[in-house]
Amino acid sequence: MNTLNLKYDGGGEFSKLLFLETYGCQMNVADSEVVASVMQMAGYGTTDDLDRADAIFINTCSVRDNAEQRIFARLRTLNALRRKRQRRLIIGIIGCMAERMKDELINNHGVDLVAGSDSYLELPSLIAAAENGEKAINVQLSTTETYRDIIPTRISANRISGFISIMRGCNNFCTYCIVPYTRGRERSREPQSILNELRDLQAKGFKEVTLLGQNVNSYLYKGTRGQEDEKTRGQEDEKTRGQEGEKTRGQEGVEVVDEAALSSSLSKIEGVGGSMKPSGDVDFAALLAMVAEAAPEMRVRFTTSNPEDLTDAIIDTMASHPNICNHIHLPVQSGSNKVLKLMNRKYTREWYLDRIARIRQAIPDCGISTDMFTGFHNETEEDFQQTLSLMREVGFDSSFMFKYSERPGTFAAKRLLDNVPEDVKIDRLNRMIALQNELSLCSNRADVGNTFEVLVEGYSKRSRDDMYGRTQQNKVIVFPAGDTKVGDRVMCKVEKATSATLIGKRV
Repeated sequence: MNTLNLKYDGGGEFSKLLFLETYGCQMNVADSEVVASVMQMAGYGTTDDLDRADAIFINTCSVRDNAEQRIFARLRTLNALRRKRQRRLIIGIIGCMAERMKDELINNHGVDLVAGSDSYLELPSLIAAAENGEKAINVQLSTTETYRDIIPTRISANRISGFISIMRGCNNFCTYCIVPYTRGRERSREPQSILNELRDLQAKGFKEVTLLGQNVNSYLYKGTRGQEDEKTRGQEDEKTRGQEGEKTRGQEGVEVVDEAALSSSLSKIEGVGGSMKPSGDVDFAALLAMVAEAAPEMRVRFTTSNPEDLTDAIIDTMASHPNICNHIHLPVQSGSNKVLKLMNRKYTREWYLDRIARIRQAIPDCGISTDMFTGFHNETEEDFQQTLSLMREVGFDSSFMFKYSERPGTFAAKRLLDNVPEDVKIDRLNRMIALQNELSLCSNRADVGNTFEVLVEGYSKRSRDDMYGRTQQNKVIVFPAGDTKVGDRVMCKVEKATSATLIGKRV
């Protein structure tokens, strides 16, 4: 889990200052930039100096328990800081943890303001309430909110790579996953709004853009008719908001999964594959082409892909546009069909491997990374060995690997026992990590002698004499700085490799 402190570099004078601290995924980083923009309407600029801050917002992650425990520890530190201050300090929790824990954060953890991921436009009124000593909380999920009219304030110190959120939410309801409960259902942002934000990145000199979504390749913007239907649904949602007995929402305002239907779905693997899109709609392949063609001088990336929705059209679009990076992050989670079925992942091991083969046919040098975890309900050693064998068959360049931690409120937490012993989880995770280190080293050694275009991101942590950047395949390469500047694109030849890094020189 990464922690990122974001820094405002946009200029302007503000009467009050906000310190933004972001945990978790790239979606949270992008959301923090939306929050920074919205908070300017409330008279708050952003600062990287905690001592100068009038308010501190922590943008949170709930995907794993250890992420939440880190937030609790951080809150204890901030509350201690507040007690030492001579002036008021507002502490706010935003994002996924806000959605999940709601009033508990205010009642038990010294938090003044709680805002869910669909409530950021309400932050000016929420901060005003908190300034007056009132309870400030809004965790209402939306069926329509995409922040389409907000140009994010680019507050990251990195002016090289920018993020654009193209969709929000998730409809998949994987049994282990909290995301549909904290971020709501899928809704896709208008293409023109996305292109407007892309132009903002271009104007500010960014060299690379990453398109973001919980399931980015399930993006589908419906045409005029579809938008009218969505508008109607939004109006209906407003009318029913807060009503008791609302059929589509739980007691806490969170869209609920039909557990009977989900239980039924676990009895069989549903068929997967591409589908025809209605005329006038824009799917992810079309959007990807639009972005690549609108910014030919920029690198284009996207994350995160759902294997179920990775169509041939998306792969072919990547292959046909040289500025779309040759890298796909494709979370597999497990190599066992039994476990995938229990997870409600709507693909099989065979489908996943078919997608890998199709990628490599179209883009032979494509880098492939993944997410995996071990220790899910009823996972046997045989199931785990199937994950290891899939890792070997694919030869992942890199992986994010975890042991299963039960998330309250999910289908698995309520219906599937967390019955793999902790020591077994740890042992399997260690074996998984060891294998991935071998695979990463093998992949990187295969690059020795090859030359890659590198987008330079900064100086090496070990020496100011060296710089680092990323290849299109998302591999880090370190090389002598010379007269190279951050943001340059240079050609580098790989001379050595470790499991984590390529080492080379400019050519």
